[in-house]
Amino acid sequence: MRWLLWIIALAALAIGVTLVARVNQGFVLLVTPLHRIELSLNLAILLVLASIVAGYLLVRAVMLLTSMPGRVREFQKRRAQNKERATFADALRNYFEGRFGKAERAAAAVLSTDSSAGLAALVGAWSAHGRRDYALRDEYLTKAAEQAPEVSVARLMAQAEMYLDERRYHDALNALRQLPEKHTEALKLELRAREQAHDWEALLALLPKLEKRKVFDGAMLEEIRRHACMETLRDKATDIEALRTYWSRLSSRQRCDPQIAATAAQRFLAFGSCSDVHKVVEAALASEWDSTLVAYYSECLGARVDKQLEQAEKWLKEHSRDPVLLLVLGRLCVHEELWGKAQSYLEASLSVQPTHSAHLELARLFERTGKAEQATAQYRQALEQTLPRLKQATGGRRRPVI
Repeated sequence: MRWLLWIIALAALAIGVTLVARVNQGFVLLVTPLHRIELSLNLAILLVLASIVAGYLLVRAVMLLTSMPGRVREFQKRRAQNKERATFADALRNYFEGRFGKAERAAAAVLSTDSSAGLAALVGAWSAHGRRDYALRDEYLTKAAEQAPEVSVARLMAQAEMYLDERRYHDALNALRQLPEKHTEALKLELRAREQAHDWEALLALLPKLEKRKVFDGAMLEEIRRHACMETLRDKATDIEALRTYWSRLSSRQRCDPQIAATAAQRFLAFGSCSDVHKVVEAALASEWDSTLVAYYSECLGARVDKQLEQAEKWLKEHSRDPVLLLVLGRLCVHEELWGKAQSYLEASLSVQPTHSAHLELARLFERTGKAEQATAQYRQALEQTLPRLKQATGGRRRPVI
């Protein structure tokens, strides 16, 4: 429709010009000292219009000729940029396809350019790292640092992650310290580095930042915190005072966590500090009952076993069917030479859940009370409880007799 309107408009204009030219009787007289030229007005108008068009075309031709070298340079630059982008795209594609050799060669070809030198150096470093060519990787990282300071954050992040892959966690931490500001991914890398370095206290100090940024859900964050606390307790096991100091610094919630409390009980038990073991177990069980934790209560017998027995019998009122608690009561009664109560507690434990430990304790009780046949029967049942576990642990294999 638009073309039709244009054709109609041009046709109308042509008709109008023709009609005007037919009725136009004017002329133009040009006088010079030697000549006298007379032209019709229509011809003069056509000549003027033709001169304007010719002049415009001449000026355009001159401008095109003068700008030709620059246009050629721009064309060559665009072609080089397109080739650079294509090569860099090949480097990325080959890297993500796992073809590290091709990716590294393509990245090396882009290094001579200024626009993508930094990113190309990083791709080359990752590719060399994927091929375990660490010397070449470090060369690429050095080039990235020298030629492209604008990718310093990306380079430091890449260095930290590569060093973590090599378990060079101290070098990874040094790289992360150079970051102007630690964003979420940098904090996650630092968490991995602290874990590999067994720097549990620094890891615990890092958790509030991760919690604030919602990096992990609540359950995962609590598990990480619990694991770090347990490992710190194990590290403190070389000094009883350091262990007590660290334990006192933990929050009441952490001290009442069954797994953390069990680890602390193990560490205090290693030092033979029965009072600390009893305090740890009693405080934790007052908050949350845990059968695994209650087993430590009879592992270390203090000066007042009667007080331990009294406390264990209080627990029994609410947990009368707990086989571990019944076993603990049996052990405490044996120590106090309450043979009848000890036997009843141990038999009650076996009625709820037959275990190797309960059979063994009952066998020792029968030995001490002069019941040899019953002791032998209990030893046999303890062995029957143990053999399936040994078979499962060894996969049913037997070592050859030499």
